[in-house]
Amino acid sequence: MTARTSLTVVLAAGEGTRMRSSLPKVLHPVAGQALLVHVLNAAASGVGSQLAVVIGPDHEAVAAEARRVRPDAGIYVQRERLGTAHAVLAAREASAGGADDLLVAFGDTPLISAETFARMRAPLRDGAALAVLGFHAADPTGYGRLVVENGTLVAIREHADASPEQRTITLCNAGVMAFDGRTALAIIEKIGNANAKGEYYLTDAVGIVRDMGLEAVVIETSEDEVRGINTKAQLAEAEAVMQARLRKAALDAGVTLIAPDTVHLAADTKFGNDVVIEPFVVIGPGVSIDDGAVIHSFSHLVEAKVGKKVSVGPYARLRPGTSLGDGARIGNFVETKAAVLEAGVKVNHLSYVGDAHVGANSNLGAGTITCNYDGFLKHETLIGEGAFVGTNTSLVAPVTIGKGAYIGSGSVITRDVPDDAMALERSEQSIREGGAARYRAAKLKAKAAKGK
Repeated sequence: MTARTSLTVVLAAGEGTRMRSSLPKVLHPVAGQALLVHVLNAAASGVGSQLAVVIGPDHEAVAAEARRVRPDAGIYVQRERLGTAHAVLAAREASAGGADDLLVAFGDTPLISAETFARMRAPLRDGAALAVLGFHAADPTGYGRLVVENGTLVAIREHADASPEQRTITLCNAGVMAFDGRTALAIIEKIGNANAKGEYYLTDAVGIVRDMGLEAVVIETSEDEVRGINTKAQLAEAEAVMQARLRKAALDAGVTLIAPDTVHLAADTKFGNDVVIEPFVVIGPGVSIDDGAVIHSFSHLVEAKVGKKVSVGPYARLRPGTSLGDGARIGNFVETKAAVLEAGVKVNHLSYVGDAHVGANSNLGAGTITCNYDGFLKHETLIGEGAFVGTNTSLVAPVTIGKGAYIGSGSVITRDVPDDAMALERSEQSIREGGAARYRAAKLKAKAAKGK
């Protein structure tokens, strides 16, 4: 199979009106990734593999997401929605490139796998002109039936057109197809629109293949894998299936999920060895959790890096840009954002650490707040190695706390503290004067930045 070249055409032009959302259907997320992203990740990549994505007019956001995930993707616009075959021909330029295999997939089927795409290509190597993906439906009502005789697919019958006998068939059409590239365009271009809607349906390819004396076959998969998303209810069903998959994969990899059904994972979550996830944890996109880390109950992590033997939570929130060094401890009701906490740092309770870099083995007491926003701009707090910040302290950024410095409880720090120095609560007048000066400076800086 590796010697054969391929083109995967992903149809992503649908408006998704039944989603009742201004967001294009294929950009709705499952497990933290857009529906389209899951399909693009499953599509063949690398040498000899091409990708084309067919979008609707004014769907630049879909094109941008496709290019972000697969910079090699060609983008084609279907100006009028005249059926699936018409959509494939919108990428005619790519299809005419001479790939050995032409696969047609849909941007709203996030559960499809790379393995299934590979299985669909196998019959083409053996001489079939067309492979159609099918599944046995628990309730086939409404689905097109795959009519198979002696191992050969002879027709796809839509439910409304099926005979009573054909309606007893449970093998249904998933819509995904793979064509031999040598005959693909000739087959698709023969598809007409002599039907009630005047549209060009890819399902008609089966009859054309048969009329040309070529072979069409069925490749079977599970019903779950080919779930298409048209409503928010179906989106939720797909999410449930994906979460079950991700939890099983995590358990198989050795992650301890104490109550698996209560844990929410993202498709790109990375786990080290001997990780423990307690009940009711939400892990969003972009999270990696290294060896021996424990994520306690009711914690929420997004775009965060958790080092070895780190303890997070319970009730902690790690926002984007958080990086926790080995052995760090983030306790209950602690929030971090764009913060690097080096090895051994302790922030055990009731604190906010944002836009900050905290040196190794520092301790931030309960109620420590990095005041990173002055009403106009964000500013950074730097805390040196081994510093101790007492409870109920506000660090008014930009500010640097030196290595080994000691900040007394209840302090409001508005100026840098040298290494190994001690700082206590400043007088009310000093705090007021410092705050006013900072406000004026920040306002001028923001005004200057806006004028550029």
